[in-house]
Amino acid sequence: MSGTSERLLSLLSLLQARRDWPGAVLADRLEVSPRTVRRDVDRLRELGYPIAATKGPDGGYRLDAGAHLPPLLFDDEQAVALALALAMAPAAGAGVSEAADRALATLRQVMPSALRHRIDSLSVTAMRSGNRTPEADPAVLVALADAVRAHEVLRFDYSAADRLTEEEPPPRRRVEPHHVISRNGRWYLLGWDSDRDDWRTYRVDRMTPRTPTGPRFTPRPVPGGDVAAFVAARFKGSATGDTWPCRGQVVLHAAASAVAPYIGDGTLETLGPDRCRLTAGSWSWGGLAAAIARYDVDFEVVGPPELRDALDTLARRCASAARGPGTGRRGPG
Repeated sequence: MSGTSERLLSLLSLLQARRDWPGAVLADRLEVSPRTVRRDVDRLRELGYPIAATKGPDGGYRLDAGAHLPPLLFDDEQAVALALALAMAPAAGAGVSEAADRALATLRQVMPSALRHRIDSLSVTAMRSGNRTPEADPAVLVALADAVRAHEVLRFDYSAADRLTEEEPPPRRRVEPHHVISRNGRWYLLGWDSDRDDWRTYRVDRMTPRTPTGPRFTPRPVPGGDVAAFVAARFKGSATGDTWPCRGQVVLHAAASAVAPYIGDGTLETLGPDRCRLTAGSWSWGGLAAAIARYDVDFEVVGPPELRDALDTLARRCASAARGPGTGRRGPG
């Protein structure tokens, strides 16, 4: 019986690995006859697995979705991947931390001892970027994903951060939803706003979808074809790709190792024991000047001229602030 049980588990693992399996291929993989495969499929059906037979010259089998969740089979690598994903769920910002904890406890309980010890040794602490960031409602995420999949116009109230008072009603939006995006612990919807004739990103935690959804639409292509690159460029304020619109270069009077942990997506080149060249970018020249000044070391500007001008403006503002109120530069006259 042990041989039959092992064969059933192997058959189930194969059926879960891909959608369709020709019967002859399954027989070859399991090293049994097609008749034995048929009997094993019947046994799995009796256990609640919805396995459909496919017709044709290469007739075979397919594991379909059923009315309930039957027992699942995972190999060791899949189990480790699931455990890590569940442990990292609190950092996703999707409001599923409690459910993920319960799922991880269930998964751990049925693991073999050796695999359970392997999981326990991978101690993971999931940290969100900004503990005060509101989590996205899982129900809203599902509603947005449904609208994206169905290509239906989405209507929603959007509680933007720039509302003047709590009594002010949130503005209503009407967009063609294209992608639900997770970025740095926050969830966003990328959609085409026909009222503004432009692509926009909306924070999911500020959205309240309205029902019913609108008419179906034909999805338009995202500029450049790469959704991740397009959204990353938007967050950088760039219209020409996933790069900062303002980029400059300076020589810092410090060791590269001293500033490397703080350069973000900039690049460093070591010039000596206490000198390094930093190439960095920002959404504005003023923002880049302030980012460079925060290293709190002497530096020389390599270029471009716009960075020098921004540093000059920043220096004047800082000097005025240091003198105190009412001591800033006066206009002519």
